[in-house]
Amino acid sequence: MIDLLILVILVVGIVLVTAKWKISPFLALLGAALIGAFAFRLPVEEIVPTITTSFGNTMGNIGLVILFGTMIGVILERSGGAIAMADSLIKVMGTRFPTLTMSVIGYIVSIPVFCDSGFVILNSLKKAMAERAKVSLVAMSIALMTGLYATHTMVPPTPGPLAAASNLNVSDSLGLLIGLGLVVAAFSAAAALIFANTFLKKDIDLLPLPAEEVEVSYEDLKAQYGKLPSGFMAFLPILLPIVLICLSSVAKLPGLPLGEGWFYATVVFLGTPVIALLLGLIAAVFLLRGKGKLASFNKQIADAILIAAPILLITSAGAAFGGVLGKSTITSFLSDNLAALGLGIAVPFIISAALKTAQGSSTVAMVTTSAMLLPLLEPLGLSTGAGPVLAVLAIGAGAMVVSHANDSYFWVVSQFSRIPTATAYKTLTPATAIQGVAGFFAVWVLSLFLI
Repeated sequence: MIDLLILVILVVGIVLVTAKWKISPFLALLGAALIGAFAFRLPVEEIVPTITTSFGNTMGNIGLVILFGTMIGVILERSGGAIAMADSLIKVMGTRFPTLTMSVIGYIVSIPVFCDSGFVILNSLKKAMAERAKVSLVAMSIALMTGLYATHTMVPPTPGPLAAASNLNVSDSLGLLIGLGLVVAAFSAAAALIFANTFLKKDIDLLPLPAEEVEVSYEDLKAQYGKLPSGFMAFLPILLPIVLICLSSVAKLPGLPLGEGWFYATVVFLGTPVIALLLGLIAAVFLLRGKGKLASFNKQIADAILIAAPILLITSAGAAFGGVLGKSTITSFLSDNLAALGLGIAVPFIISAALKTAQGSSTVAMVTTSAMLLPLLEPLGLSTGAGPVLAVLAIGAGAMVVSHANDSYFWVVSQFSRIPTATAYKTLTPATAIQGVAGFFAVWVLSLFLI
């Protein structure tokens, strides 16, 4: 019982120092690992090796994957690839159902591009479509926000799901995670879309545009990129690694459906996440146009490294915290008691949702929850079949619940959409709660058949 109290204090401490005092989650998680090691009475000679080994293993397993994924996203964002993807989807779907089109665009763009950046990039398109269809800007904002959010927390190579997959040792099952994640994310986005459509024809007052700010039209935004890449080239950097990873997963299924020998070895090698994303990065390079392509490439790679570095450090620090928990007696205590409660797949969702709501960052919620969950997979009945993969998706669903004032994404959406804060609490926050719960429901249904 004392160990449980220690764990609660550590988690509350992580939330407190990150949310109230704005301490880096990296330092908070690393500090929790060190303090926890002493509090759980680990042998002194094992403390440093446990922390450094867990930290290093995670950095080695997932470091390049997150780096390459981030580089692809930055190039797509800066080259106009994300805009080209949106244009291609509009040509296919049209503007007859504007909120649906907006949600689908967000759903696809956020697989390689961070949801915050995706919203900023697509904000002008959202306004243009709202004006053309004469529908509420709030409804369009909810549709775009939740479409982006769905894949951001569910589908690799976004860093959050990748980090959780690494912490739960399912990096070799990324193909399955991508496949199931796309399904669960679609269900989640659809639930939020239904909510968004309740505001479709409502006249909601928005904040005035600041006097010093000039509103940029979608056409002007496109013109800033010069000639946009083709839709095929824009989609290739993300579709290529996803297809290769999924083919590798199919090749390794029981019965070896793609045969064996050199073809099997080639498919498995190309589908290794590091190789697949490296090939995606090479495809992304062809999106760069005009003079100074080399300088532009170097600048974007440097920026991507700066973006990825905190995520890599937070993920590895979370793994160090999980390594300490795995060595402690708390795992035995929780194993004996959680199994009796029969909560199963609900546990990762509840922990992730609590952490997300308390401290605001979806990535931190996913990293911390997955680090804690690894030693608990077996007592929760999630260690067999697709259990670990579904645990990652349950964590992702929890990491949406809920977006409010302590979440930077909440402010990006509300400020760029000129939605008053009080209105944002009544629209954006419930939308993320709805999609998170809907996502968990989809995971729970899948668990009935796959575990």
